[in-house]
Amino acid sequence: MQFKEIKIGRHTLKYPIIQGGMGVGISWSQLAGTVSAIGALGVISAIGTGYYHNRAFVTKQQYGRPANTEQFYNRKATFEIFKDARKICGDAPLGANVLHAINDYPRVIQDVCEAGADVIITGAGLPMNMPEYAADFPNVALVPIVSSAKALRLIAKRWEQRYKKIPDAIVLEGPLSGGHQGFTYEQCVDPNYQLEKLIKPVVEEAKNIAAHIPVFAAGGIWTHDDIVKFMELGANGAQIGTRFIGTYECDAPQAFKDVLIRCKQSDIELLSSPVGYPARGVRTNLINLVSERKGPPIRCASNCVSPCKRGVEAKAVGYCIADRLSDAAEGNEETGLFFTGSNGYRIDRLISVAELIQKLVYGENS
Repeated sequence: MQFKEIKIGRHTLKYPIIQGGMGVGISWSQLAGTVSAIGALGVISAIGTGYYHNRAFVTKQQYGRPANTEQFYNRKATFEIFKDARKICGDAPLGANVLHAINDYPRVIQDVCEAGADVIITGAGLPMNMPEYAADFPNVALVPIVSSAKALRLIAKRWEQRYKKIPDAIVLEGPLSGGHQGFTYEQCVDPNYQLEKLIKPVVEEAKNIAAHIPVFAAGGIWTHDDIVKFMELGANGAQIGTRFIGTYECDAPQAFKDVLIRCKQSDIELLSSPVGYPARGVRTNLINLVSERKGPPIRCASNCVSPCKRGVEAKAVGYCIADRLSDAAEGNEETGLFFTGSNGYRIDRLISVAELIQKLVYGENS
């Protein structure tokens, strides 16, 4: 199948591929800028921007961490990430990923708009009021991540009634993705909740809203043939996250990439998370420590996500997600939390973003 260019709102992509947003520090300026420069949509994660350039933009720390929500989702650092990405991709469409579950969600949406995002993708909850926070930026495309046709219906109804706005695109994320899932533990392994079963109802719901809304399938998609499979089921393109970790340009440190290169399929599992959703990652030393209730201290310096209730849920599951994701972003294999999709074990070497997109667009032997 030959891939065609695709529009998300007012923005045109050469290839119908979105690079999934991965935080903390996995998809920032280098990865997102390079992906966008080649013709797919590079996506900057807005999570934990205070750690950019070794916390150069943080003005207040506690326990060696950004000392509050404002410092963790650092406005100055966000602008710097976008500026650095633009040095690579120029005026090409560039995206941002902002989790709905974060504290300061409205402010962070406004920050990425002002910093220059052309597309904002948001998941980890239902972004019912997202258009309100981006209202001053009509050229910015708004894209919710959903796990069902019902979720899409609820979002679209609210947006239309309250804001006279419809989604510019949809990302349907199945339960094989990395990081947080929009499913229960039981649903993640239930055949009835796999991406193949979810795609048709969501595509039909999108068409009920408007004929032109593209749907991007996500979660476990790895190859050109995978993309073709879901396009034949009705999707218009794909969002791919984990496979981009296996590129030279990925902002993650080499130690993070090495964790995936070394891991086996049996090392990847669903984990409990303070965010309240199952999360997929690699079983490392941290997970072993947490299972024995011997994990690092939980201090909640950064107050990152509202479902955690200022560390209450972190203590319940045994780790602080902000601290452990940032440890991974800094290459600490002992206490880092390493998120990955179900296929992360398939990374066996690093390649360039250009080579990866070539494989995704034309096939593995291209």
